[in-house]
This record gives sequence, C-alpha cells and structure tokens, in this order.
Amino acid sequence: MDEYSRFVDWDKMDVSAQSQDTKELNCTDFHELKQLARQGYWAKNHSLRAKVYHKLISNIPCRTVTPDANVYRDIVVKIVGKRSSSSLPLPEFVDNSLVPTYCLNAEGVGAVRKIILCIANQFPDISFCPALPSVIALLLHYSKDEAECFEQVCRILACNDPSKRLIDQTFLAFESSCMTFGDLVNKYCQAAHKLMVAVSEDVLEVYSDWQRWLFGELPMAYVARVFDVFLVEGYKVLYRVALALLKFFHKVRAGQPMESDSVQQDIRAFVRDIAKSVTPERLLEKAFAIRLFSRKEIQLLQMANEKALQQKGITVKQKRQNVHLAVHAENFKSEIVSVKEMRDIWSWIPERFALCQPLLLFTTLEHGCSLSRFYSHSEGHEPTLLLIKTTAKEVCGAYLSTDWSERRRGGNKLSFFGTGECFVFRLQPEVERYEWVIIKHPELASAGPETENHAQPASSSLSSSSVPSERLSPFLAARHFNLPSKTASMFMAGSSECIIVGGGDGQALYLDADLNHGRTSHCNTFNNQPLCSESFQISILEVWGFRD
Repeated sequence: MDEYSRFVDWDKMDVSAQSQDTKELNCTDFHELKQLARQGYWAKNHSLRAKVYHKLISNIPCRTVTPDANVYRDIVVKIVGKRSSSSLPLPEFVDNSLVPTYCLNAEGVGAVRKIILCIANQFPDISFCPALPSVIALLLHYSKDEAECFEQVCRILACNDPSKRLIDQTFLAFESSCMTFGDLVNKYCQAAHKLMVAVSEDVLEVYSDWQRWLFGELPMAYVARVFDVFLVEGYKVLYRVALALLKFFHKVRAGQPMESDSVQQDIRAFVRDIAKSVTPERLLEKAFAIRLFSRKEIQLLQMANEKALQQKGITVKQKRQNVHLAVHAENFKSEIVSVKEMRDIWSWIPERFALCQPLLLFTTLEHGCSLSRFYSHSEGHEPTLLLIKTTAKEVCGAYLSTDWSERRRGGNKLSFFGTGECFVFRLQPEVERYEWVIIKHPELASAGPETENHAQPASSSLSSSSVPSERLSPFLAARHFNLPSKTASMFMAGSSECIIVGGGDGQALYLDADLNHGRTSHCNTFNNQPLCSESFQISILEVWGFRD
C-alpha cells in the first residue's frame, strides 16, 4: 500500500480503518502536538504515522555514539549467520514467551528476532527489557527496512535526557515501576485494588504484569494509539493507560465470578479481548480523565521505590516477595488485629514499605498509657502504623509517613508535619480507608508575615475544603493546598498534650496525653461513615514499625 508496508500482513489488518487522505504534519508546538496525538490525527493514515514516528524518534536526545542503520547492516550477517530467523534464540533480558506478531507477515516476525539479537550485541548493559519485542514489532509496521527499525529502537534505548524516561532496561527499573504502579492503583483505583486484594494471594504479582498488559496482550490497534501519545508525552502515559485498563476490568467483571483460578490470567484475557468492550478512543479518554500525579512526583516515587529495592539487594530478577510473607501468621501477634486484617492494611501502604515486616514498637498493655513513652518508643522509626481498639470494640488506625521526632521542630507548640502518604482507616465494624486531608489549626494564623496573607480562618477541626479536586502527591508540596510554605505540611501533629492524625474525607483522630481517651472529627465525609465514635475510650493502642 505504501513504502512502509514491507513487513505488514494486510489481510490481518483492518484496512477499512485506514484513510488514504494525503495528510502532512508540520506542527512543532508541543501542546498542539500533544492534542493531535491524543485525538489520533495520524492514527488512520499508515504512511503519515510512519513519518510522524520517524520525526518524533529522530528528535529524541541520545548518547553521542548511538548505533544507526549502517551499524545494523554491518553486524546482522555476522550475528544471525545462516540460521533461520524464526528459530533464533532470544537473549535472557526479554520474555521469550511473549513476542507479539501484531499482524506482521513471516518476514516481519523473523525480523523482530534478528533486531533483538543485534540490539543485545550493541547494548550489553541491558539486563531486563520485556517490552522490547513489542516495541520492535510495532515499529516494523512503520519502517522501510530492518535497519531503519533498528535505528529507531536504538534511539529510544539510548535516550540520555534524565527527565525523559522511555523503556525500562534493568530489572531494578522494571521492578520499581511495578511498585510505583501498585502505589498508583492504591490511590486511583481503590475499588479495583480492593478486588485484587480479595481474590489474589499476591497482589504485587498481579501488578507486576502491568507492562505485559500494554506490551504483549493489548491488540495492535490499541498499542499503536498508546504509542502515538507515548512518543509525545513519555512514560507517564503508560501508567495512565494501565490504570484505565484495570478500571475497565473492574467495571466489566465486578460481581462476576473469575473465569480462571487466577485473576492475573483473567486480566490478561480481558486485555487481549478488550475490543469486545472498549474502543481505543474510549480507553485513552478514560486514561486521560485520571487526575494523576505530575511527572516529577512520579519520578520521585519511582526513585524512592528503586532505593528501597537496592537497600534490600533486589537488583536482579527473582521471585517477588509475597505480601503474605511480610505478615506471616507464625511471626505476627497483635491484640487488636488479626493476621488477615494486618495483610489488608499492608495492601494499602506504599509498595516500598510493603517489602518490610511489621515490628511492634509500643503497646499500652506493656508500656502503659503515657504519651511520652509513646513518643520514646516510636521516634527513630519511619513510617509507623497506629492501631486503636476502643472499649466499644471499634478498631481504627492510621499510617504515618513521618518520624514523630519531627514534632520537636515546633518547640512546645503543637507541631504539624507529615506527607500526603498518610491515611486513616477503620477495620471494625466495617473496613474503610479514608483519603488525605490537611489539618487546620489556630497556630497557622501566626505562622509569619507570609502566612498572614493567605491563612485560612482559624479552626481546630479538619476541613476538606482546602484540598484541591485532584488527589494529592505522596511528596507533599505547599502548592497543593494553595498555602504559603512548608508550615502547611499538616497531616500529623504532636505535642506533650495530644496528638492529631489527619485522614481523608474530613476524618481525623485526636488522642489525649493519657492515651485513654480520644475523639474523631468528621465532616463532608464521602459516605457519611465516621472513622469511629465521636468520643471514645481506648482499650488498647499499638504502634508498629517496619523491619527489613
């Protein structure tokens, strides 16, 4: 059909979806280009898409020495020899069981393997790159020959812009992306996450499939539309689309029995057959409707996850740690929650800490009802988990992201600190997790000259009115609240007289110094379900840390 058709089996393609209209793309403005990519401006013109891909990839900043088409022509015969391309063994860094054909003809299918081997020769530092076969298979559709495809893939792999993440090339990068995806699911797909926890023994293993959904199971027409936007906007697009896939899976399958013994297999099957329920346009529409963290914030989260993996020595491929191993029945004993309940809590915490095991730091049964002892046993640990059982048999708690020693920065005054990863939850009588909110307190009114111009009206309660419509970053910034400075980082508060833990949907816990009494503040709740009784007596209080 055009000069880019050499590797395409048009009998397998939906030719009716292709337009023969002559189009050009002269746009250079990023925002305009982003809109055109999302709208699918070049999606129905095979030749135009090929030219756009070539233009976008040629603009990727690369290492000084990046293999090009001439290198491929020089090495392919030496590497492949006279062997049949269809029987070529693949390097260990790709998943041999998942090499998509994407409507390629026999020559194209063989070319995928040849190009992978040549890339392995030129990029010895690649240790884990399961998405590579899919990217090569897709780009062969829009390449004049193997050498041109090789050069385009090399440019993607050799990108040296530190702010532009494209394809994971090490197990550390891949595994941390899986953890980051799990963190994002926990924040943006809570209904789906709840289902995953209920039906899967290892929810982390389910989320480790997220790139496979995109670069393996997703049909060709969908992958190409995702790639259109990916080349313009970068890695964040992949998270968006994977979250949208999980949301659609939950919507379509909610209330239905699993089709197999594995939710992992069910999601794969759903993505393979997604055309039965969702169009490519609807998938992207859903993906971009998610009010996701900024690119910088996702990068920070990814770096935090990488650091956690490095500290545990997890830098090469190995079996993921099952969340059940972190909370093992033989090693866990709490007077407030069961092993199953603790595993539910563990499924809510950030992935980098889900690698750890719970460690009991403080319990009123052993250490007494003293706030000073609460502080002395909790300080030096970050994060911590607070569990409370009331005399009315209610059970609630909080995940606290910051070391309680931070309270000392305020001297004797009630000091505010913490990050947006804090949350409060209820386990009894019903399970409920509440999103974040900030604590407003009279002390803010006297935070300084800069604060006086922006301070909210004094209040000792919680308010969700200050919280923007989008979900908050796990790395708190004052800009999220339209407040002036870091003094507005208010998710935890502590003094010698009380502690306050801010939760979400207007929920908060107030605990008195004797640790015998507490109360909750709840307003504008999403479902009008309070955290626990407005005023309560504490039966048992426990603080848990995280042990490597």
